[in-house]
Amino acid sequence: MPRYKLILEYDGRPFHGWQFQPGLKTVQGTMQDAVLKFSGLVRVVEGSGRTDAGVHAMGQVAHVDLDRSDPPQKVMYGLNFYLQGSGVHVISAEVVDELFHARFSAKRRQYIYKIINRRAPLTYQKGLWWYVPIDLNRELMQQAAQRFVGVHDFTSFRSIKCQAPNPVRLLDRFDLSWSGDEILAVIESRAFLHNQVRIMMGTIKMIGEGRWTLSDLHQALEAKDRTKGGVTAPSDGLYFSKVFY
Repeated sequence: MPRYKLILEYDGRPFHGWQFQPGLKTVQGTMQDAVLKFSGLVRVVEGSGRTDAGVHAMGQVAHVDLDRSDPPQKVMYGLNFYLQGSGVHVISAEVVDELFHARFSAKRRQYIYKIINRRAPLTYQKGLWWYVPIDLNRELMQQAAQRFVGVHDFTSFRSIKCQAPNPVRLLDRFDLSWSGDEILAVIESRAFLHNQVRIMMGTIKMIGEGRWTLSDLHQALEAKDRTKGGVTAPSDGLYFSKVFY
């Protein structure tokens, strides 16, 4: 039974997140419907990570087991035929060893977050970038981002609904770059907590606009209390961009 590794991209706005939920449009459910129509098989499409409602992807990885050895290109084209108009597409497919698992084989995951920082409202970027009309101190935001790198208890920076038993995570990378009115954050870790990236982004935005100081950030990390953390940034600017294996 061949296993196919799929790389997906999707516009998160039509979806209630990745994970299948009966009666709701989800990315996993949409993919499983496409697999059924393409192959006639009821299969679970395993993803490398769960994205929340409204979160986008340009490099989500998934795998699925089929019962015939079709060329990967045929699988990609076949699934995309049934995914037309859904908001999600397969951008590559390959046959992998049966020991490969989209989630458990992953060594590190990368998210990017996009901010438009200008006075004028958004047009075509609306829903795809976080619109911030207040002037931001980008150098100070970069300093704040670096404070998150390393091993920390991220209790103050995860959703109160987070079900992970351990709030300690190693954050490998949190870098900001900017050009004109565009700010791009790149964040990497082996695993993230629920809403961790969005809360960290909301926090450094507060610092960039002068509502918080670097000392406030330090105190929030030490507090290990969600009520002491920053605001949660919207899903608009968040993209699941890459998985390292």
